[in-house]
Amino acid sequence: MELVTHWLGKSIELELAGCKLPIQGEIIDVGQDLIVVYENHRFIYIPLHHVQTMHANTSDLSAVIPKPDPEIDHDNISYRKMLMNARGRFSEISIAGRTLHGYITNIMNDYFMFYSPLYHSSLYVSINHLKYIIPSPTNSTPYSLSQQHFPIQPSSMPLSRTFDQQLHKMIGELVIINLDSKPYHAGLLKSTNGHLLTLVEAEGTSLIMHTDHIQTIHLP
Repeated sequence: MELVTHWLGKSIELELAGCKLPIQGEIIDVGQDLIVVYENHRFIYIPLHHVQTMHANTSDLSAVIPKPDPEIDHDNISYRKMLMNARGRFSEISIAGRTLHGYITNIMNDYFMFYSPLYHSSLYVSINHLKYIIPSPTNSTPYSLSQQHFPIQPSSMPLSRTFDQQLHKMIGELVIINLDSKPYHAGLLKSTNGHLLTLVEAEGTSLIMHTDHIQTIHLP
């Protein structure tokens, strides 16, 4: 961590795996598996394992950096602790280069539940595929709408501790995998075996998919 700590307070440019555009800003905090970057009046929390490259930014990014929201605990900050801090708070997340807006409702061992008001659905999101998270300020709502427009609706399906166990519970259900990002699939979840699942698509053909490549899954 000494290598990353050396960059505290410096302007940097980050390239993240699966993200088309780099992130430019100032590193304001470093955890064991997470860095916090201030960019365009936002605090971006980035898991270190998605950082492909990082280098000093010579562009003039000088700005007065406010303190992070006091309700977000930065003491010994970590990736999992950040998820806990963001639970129930309207947030932007990045999955496979696309952004989603909504609320983390539950956090399990290796996945979390994310309620998306636009999709009107609870998504099961693999923790390993989250590129970054940007929690909104306390009590803020998107699009300047009142809170009643964005009710949090938890999933009616009981939650398992691990992602693979949860997939097993979804056998026999119609599912959508990875929204509209590659590899996107939709169909009947027929079976799971270890880290492999069988999906029957609309035309009746079956395909095998490794669960490591599932970024999100939800019921239509």
